[in-house]
Amino acid sequence: MTPSVLPTLLADWLPQQRWFAAKGRPLRSVEIAARTPLLEVGEPLLDHLLLAVSFDDGSPVQHYQLLLGRREQIRGELEHVTIGRVEGLVAYDGLWDVDVTAWLLDALRRGRTVGGIRFTFEPGAELAEDAPGRVLGVEQSNTSVSWGERSILKVFRRVVPGINPDLELHRALRSVDSREVAALQGAVEGSVDGAPATLGMVQDFAANSADGWAMALASVRDLLAEGDLRADEVGGDFAGEASRLGETIGVVHDELRRALGVTERDARELATLWHARLDLTMAEVPALAPHVDAIRSVYDAVAELAAPLPTQRVHGDLHLGQTLRTPYGWLVLDFEGEPAATLADRVRPDSFLRDVAGMLRSFDYAAFHQLMQWEPGTFVDVEHDSQLVWRANEWTERNRGAFCDGYALRAGTDPREHRALLRAYELDKAVYELLYETRSRPTWAPIPLASIARLTADDTDAAR
Repeated sequence: MTPSVLPTLLADWLPQQRWFAAKGRPLRSVEIAARTPLLEVGEPLLDHLLLAVSFDDGSPVQHYQLLLGRREQIRGELEHVTIGRVEGLVAYDGLWDVDVTAWLLDALRRGRTVGGIRFTFEPGAELAEDAPGRVLGVEQSNTSVSWGERSILKVFRRVVPGINPDLELHRALRSVDSREVAALQGAVEGSVDGAPATLGMVQDFAANSADGWAMALASVRDLLAEGDLRADEVGGDFAGEASRLGETIGVVHDELRRALGVTERDARELATLWHARLDLTMAEVPALAPHVDAIRSVYDAVAELAAPLPTQRVHGDLHLGQTLRTPYGWLVLDFEGEPAATLADRVRPDSFLRDVAGMLRSFDYAAFHQLMQWEPGTFVDVEHDSQLVWRANEWTERNRGAFCDGYALRAGTDPREHRALLRAYELDKAVYELLYETRSRPTWAPIPLASIARLTADDTDAAR
């Protein structure tokens, strides 16, 4: 490949990709940090590229991976992933090419090593056979390819040194025969900056499953459409599923403790981190100002706890969108942790309440995201008491309670017994959401802001 052509093309192409994590930041350069030829004869030609992206603001270089396919002419289904012409051939994102995905599946099955890239499979795993690969949906930070109803490969577009916690925790859960996650089948591993790095992982494909977020939204729609029925009287009542989901999370936490052990963490350290996030958010979101003193008092109460907090490995970014309902029960997905956090932060043990708070926040999100469509703008005021707001709160409280009931049933501890700490975790999550939404989806920012108002409105209720 001509060295000067492709980086120039990629500098225009990368910022347009949904999975590119630095949208809106001026690029200084895109360099090919490493190139591994995978298919060098015939069509398609295929290279694995590790891209080093630098920025005008001098922030750290980010690395991304690209499976670059090249053909003389491309088929219609590849036109939307075309990058440009390189050495007389059309270059494109190879993950969308069925010939490329067929090669990847064969490499996994054979356990190939090509250059510094290793394709491995788990002992006893059963990979798909002779099924065409297809890219699934539109993901925020990764790209997934499925083969039939047997295997799914998640390609981590942004690559950082170290083992991705998604792969690490799935391996740990496989070691204790977990049935609450899709079984790990294999992985693609390489290196960045001389350190081991995770490029992708392959799991059982959960066929005939439903997304937890979509199920919750449908339940809220059913309730808001009813004129005189309570949440437990509506056909789409979600509380039973929320309880079963709580049981599943309780089991996963127990499995992670058995696989990886338990530790302790100083409550003052946690409070310091929460205050730092609050300071960052305050600087960008002036609307948070009326609630800052109340939030700080919640954090300070945690800092005064005398005993260290029991901690363990947790999911780290748990919400309804990270769950699937199969015919056999709930599965938990995507153990990468907060996307914007460093790897060191994502693998640091934390209280189980972090995951619980994330799910409780997600029930709140589901209800009020729907309410935004029905009654725009009114629910930001915590005192607003329209019928639809009352119904949204009813749905939220019912499902939050059901989730905690299910969790307590299987975990042996009720999250609501740790009210001060749970409340602090919920507030920290809501502050994180507020900053994220302000930067990425401003029309959603009223959801976490309204939640912060409710969480700080009544000092006696840590579960709202």
